[in-house]
Amino acid sequence: MPIFEYVCKECDHKFEALVQGSMKAECPSCQSDELEKQFSVFAAATKSASGSQPMRMGPCGTCGDPRGPGSCSMN
Repeated sequence: MPIFEYVCKECDHKFEALVQGSMKAECPSCQSDELEKQFSVFAAATKSASGSQPMRMGPCGTCGDPRGPGSCSMN
């Protein structure tokens, strides 16, 4: 099941939800179904020849764009 991130339009609560097929998410705080799906980023770890390496966070802590905050090409 995919995990989606949402922001509730009624109470501004931010949360993640497992949503499958035709299921509809609802806010765990106010039970509203007026939600805005957020763009989610993901991380993947790989093994190098020297073993497992920890993921390095970028300057802004999210996408890792070396040009720094506000430079992300997703904006």
